[in-house]
Amino acid sequence: MYEIDCPALPETAGVGQPAPVAEQRSRDMPRERLRDAGPGALSDVELIALLLGTGLPGHNVFDVARSLLERFGGLRAMLDAQPEEFAGLRGIGPARAAQLQAVIELARRALEEKVRERPLVDSPGAVEDYLRLRIGGRSHEVFVGLFLDVRHRLIRAEECSRGSLTRMAVYPREIVRRALMLNAASLIVAHNHPSGAVKPSASDRRLTRVLRDTLALIDVQLVDHLVIGAHDTFSFARNGWD
Repeated sequence: MYEIDCPALPETAGVGQPAPVAEQRSRDMPRERLRDAGPGALSDVELIALLLGTGLPGHNVFDVARSLLERFGGLRAMLDAQPEEFAGLRGIGPARAAQLQAVIELARRALEEKVRERPLVDSPGAVEDYLRLRIGGRSHEVFVGLFLDVRHRLIRAEECSRGSLTRMAVYPREIVRRALMLNAASLIVAHNHPSGAVKPSASDRRLTRVLRDTLALIDVQLVDHLVIGAHDTFSFARNGWD
C-alpha cells in the first residue's frame, strides 16, 4: 500500500408552476440569443437559468442560478457537487439536482468517446481534458487508471482508489491485477489534488517509481502518471519521470 499526500487546502414550492410574465420574457432573451448567436454568447448564469427553466415566487430563475454559482464558488464545483450538497438550497430539489449532474456526466461521456477514437499517446490534450472533467474538481482524492490495448487505445477507465482531502491509499498490486484481467498492454494513471496545486509530492514520486517497476515485470508499460488540478496538470513523463 502506498499513501499519497496532497497539498491541503424536498422540492421547493413554486417549481413546475407557470412563470410570471416578466420572468418568462427574461428567460426568452437568453434563449433567443442562444438560437441566434450560439451557446458561447451566454453567461454561466444564463446557461444555468435555461437549464433550470423556472424560478421561485419572488426569485426569478436568474436569481436561483446566481445563488448556485455563489454557493459553490463557480460552475465547475457546482457541476461536481454530490446530491446531498444541494439539500436545502432554495429552488433546487432532487429533480433539479439530477438535471445538473446529468449535464456533467454527458460531458464526461462525450470526452470519453473522444479519447477512445485514437491512440492516447497521440492525443495527450484530450486525455488531460477528460481527466480534469472527471476528477479535477473533486473535493477528495481519486486515483484513476486508463487501461490501454497494444495500439494505445482505451479499454477501460476505472477509479482504482478514493481517499480524503489530503491522503489516499493506493495498492500497486490491485492495479497490476486489473491490468492482467483487462489484458492491458499499457496504462496511464492519474490522481487529483483537491487544493488545485499540481506539484507532485514525494509520495507521488515513490508511487510512480513502484508502479513503473512493478508493471514492467508483467510487460505492461506505464505511459504516464498525471497529477490533475482544476485548471493545471503535471505529467511525470513530460518532466522526465523525476
